Amino acid sequence: MARYSAGTVVDFSKSVRIVVIGDKGTGKSSLIAAAATNSFPPNVPPVLPDTKLPLQFFPDGIAVTIVDTSSRPEDRGMVAEELKHADAVVLTHASDDRPETLQRLSTYWLPELRRLEVKVPIIVAGCKLDLDKNQVSFEQVMSPIMNQFREIETCIECSALKQIQAQEVFYYAQKNVIHPTAPLFDQETQALKPRCVRALKRIFILCDHDKDGALNEAELDQFQVKCFNAPLQPNEIEGIKRVVQERLPEGVNEIGLTVAGFLFLHALFIEKGRIETTWTVLRKFGYNNDVRLANEWLPPSLFKRAPDQSVELTDVAIEFLKEKYMLFDADGDNNLRPQEIEDLFSTAPESPWKEAPYEDAAERTALGGLSSDAFLSLWSLMTLLEPARSVEHLICIGFQGDPSSAIRITRRRLLDRKKKRCERKVVQCFVFGPNSARKSALLNCFLGRPYADNPGSTTDERYAVNMVDETGSAKKTLVMREIPEDGAQGLFSSMESLAKCDIADFNNLFRKIITAAQHPHLSIPETEAGKSRKHYNRKINRFLMVVSIVAAVVVVGLAAYFVYVSQERVLLPEKIENEGPKSLVMILY
Repeated sequence: MARYSAGTVVDFSKSVRIVVIGDKGTGKSSLIAAAATNSFPPNVPPVLPDTKLPLQFFPDGIAVTIVDTSSRPEDRGMVAEELKHADAVVLTHASDDRPETLQRLSTYWLPELRRLEVKVPIIVAGCKLDLDKNQVSFEQVMSPIMNQFREIETCIECSALKQIQAQEVFYYAQKNVIHPTAPLFDQETQALKPRCVRALKRIFILCDHDKDGALNEAELDQFQVKCFNAPLQPNEIEGIKRVVQERLPEGVNEIGLTVAGFLFLHALFIEKGRIETTWTVLRKFGYNNDVRLANEWLPPSLFKRAPDQSVELTDVAIEFLKEKYMLFDADGDNNLRPQEIEDLFSTAPESPWKEAPYEDAAERTALGGLSSDAFLSLWSLMTLLEPARSVEHLICIGFQGDPSSAIRITRRRLLDRKKKRCERKVVQCFVFGPNSARKSALLNCFLGRPYADNPGSTTDERYAVNMVDETGSAKKTLVMREIPEDGAQGLFSSMESLAKCDIADFNNLFRKIITAAQHPHLSIPETEAGKSRKHYNRKINRFLMVVSIVAAVVVVGLAAYFVYVSQERVLLPEKIENEGPKSLVMILY
């Protein structure tokens, strides 16, 4: 008896840790021993040490460690600590032997797991099946409990003594960890979750090589080989199409399987307990347990840059985005409407610009859409703030090139200062000031909004991004980041200069910001230490200049002296001997 509901996504790359809990006498330790040894040991200690199941027990080849726990009230703290590290929980009862343990599921154990905020798959195991005395079916017994506690993934009967489904208990626990249901399927609505739909739609588009909106027999076969290393037989393809057409007529057309049919098939797999089929497909196309592209698909440089380096889109990525913009701007009016933006991101994990900091960060058209410049500006902002997410979304909307060709890591600012030139195409400007300084008004005017519609400064951090024409150069992207007053207390005591910007020529203002960023060696404010160092260097330079002048005078004086001496020695040699040294002292002085 299985049901797919909420669970936690975990990293199962090393092993799966299953914690077994339940009342005393429900057969926890015996169940573990029977699963590990494929036999029923006569003498089992009250609590077993951690037990590793042989890898060959499970087709996935992932190690499983089972943790036994004490049922004594005084050991509840230890049990709670073990549950913090669990990937799955097996909760035992023995209703055939001890009926009260079934009631304790609802009155103690399941509420306790909620109190401890245990968010992992829960498997309820009805032990001692060999003592079956119930007149009602196991499904009838468990259905009310499963309806009340939807975090239960699976309920299963077992017997350690008779070796009935002992290993299956832990197989289902491992399966629910490796192939979690929660990210893919909504139990309440019995439908695929939005992120799963988006991922499967992208996979469908990638497999539709001729771009005719349907997977023909050859494309279905190629898909099957890629994901499962085995071709589909003609009768199997016909069987798939027949099943889909009977349940969803629009899922099949004269060419083959449509995207609606492709989604329907995966919902059917999950409903029939074959969720591992959908997970195999998703992982083959690079998705992790969060139904996002795994980090292995992203450029390693994204995770190795220095704090003073930023990430920008390359010309290759910008050209790709321009083509995408024109493709989705169907009427060519340079206005990508909200629904067109949704369509563009329909194969990405989500539409990323519907929430802060992007929702209100770019200039909007009169129809609430985005111009080409605003569209590219938002991409630049996302690449600056969340480069990994930006590259992921580029790939998901169809970027086919090497992901590393889509981004560039800027050089370090220290090098920019040494070279006296900044090559960044995206410049970030921090806007500080008290709440009364109308920082938000400055950002809103930057986005072309009328001054009369501009509110005062907000108490939250926000961004504004737009393109600015730089004199004699290509456009640069300027990101203005408003810092709340409590985020910059003590940095400034007066905002007079910023207040003047509300009535300045804003085009000139923003160009000056770009120019300042492009020439950092001229634009960095001096510290007191820097001023002292400059004053000291100025004194040294002045002293060296004086010494140089004096040295020059000495050289000229010596030359004149020697000329004088040569003349005096011919006429008055005695006078030279008496006065020469006095003249030399005066020259040095």
